[in-house]
Amino acid sequence: MNKALLLWLLAASLLFALPALQQGPEPTLLSDDMPLSELLTQLGEAPAIHQARLDLPGVSVERGRELATMGYTTMPSGKRSKRISRYFVCTACHNLEREDPDLSRSDPQARLEYTTKHGLPFLQGTSLYGLVNRRTFYNGDYDKKYGDLVKLARNNLRAAIQLCAVECSQGRELAPWEVESLLAYFWTIELKVSDLGLSANEKQDIENALKGKGDKQQALQILHSHYLSGSPATFVDPPENRKEGYPIEREPDPQNGQLIYENSCLHCHLNQRFSQFNLDRSEDSFRFLSKHISRYSRYSIYQVIRYGTTPLPGKKAYMPHYPLEKMSNEQVEDLRAFIEWQASL
Repeated sequence: MNKALLLWLLAASLLFALPALQQGPEPTLLSDDMPLSELLTQLGEAPAIHQARLDLPGVSVERGRELATMGYTTMPSGKRSKRISRYFVCTACHNLEREDPDLSRSDPQARLEYTTKHGLPFLQGTSLYGLVNRRTFYNGDYDKKYGDLVKLARNNLRAAIQLCAVECSQGRELAPWEVESLLAYFWTIELKVSDLGLSANEKQDIENALKGKGDKQQALQILHSHYLSGSPATFVDPPENRKEGYPIEREPDPQNGQLIYENSCLHCHLNQRFSQFNLDRSEDSFRFLSKHISRYSRYSIYQVIRYGTTPLPGKKAYMPHYPLEKMSNEQVEDLRAFIEWQASL
């Protein structure tokens, strides 16, 4: 082969390779900050039925944020709205940030440790972060508390919001623009891809599906396996013998109980923030609670944790109870150990 022909072949091969070299690597479609709903839609899942109606007059993300955090906002007329409730706001029972290290499990001890690490309260209600990504609401045993009201709310987030406003917070029914503003705000705190803890292989499978080179249904199954579509709730009774407490397989941990007292009890009761019953870190508080632990009264931690209290005429403020998924029997015993330890000092 002569030199001229060799040079021609080399030039031709470079010419054919040039477009591939110019293209570079195939672009990545999956990103950590991608909203989960956007990814699900790209994989062929139908959008959630509770998309906010942003075209409704008065609807705004900021109004929704104010309703969630303050309980009131500025109406479309420019006047201040009436408070949703005289007693509670959303953040009395719900965090607005992620509160579980693993979104596919409801683990009260993992939640306690995670919320403590991130400076969040440990609450009865599930976080509103990622609320719009769920498909069912007031799950498990909540029909035992709210009866037929749950039937409409279980599969309808708008109805669930109204149930929370009227019954849970002992407040008023919301206007359509208020409900849609809350939804608009909740959509700003939906789950992101980074929240799911996907493995490298799972990300690659999802990436391939987005590019039409993989199974979209399999990709959807992967995503749904990493978060709960609803928050479970199991109602349990106080221990049969309140003097002996719950039978647990380990020694009660008063230090764990301190976390519960600080991040749960005091969230509502310190300086009567969301309750008329005041608690603090004083000797009087611990001695009072310790004295009532084994009693059948609304001041027994067993009674109020597992049954809560009910609204009364002229005293509508009440205490929501903790399902098993929000406070385990072991944690209740840890709280008791801390209270009795402090009362004995």
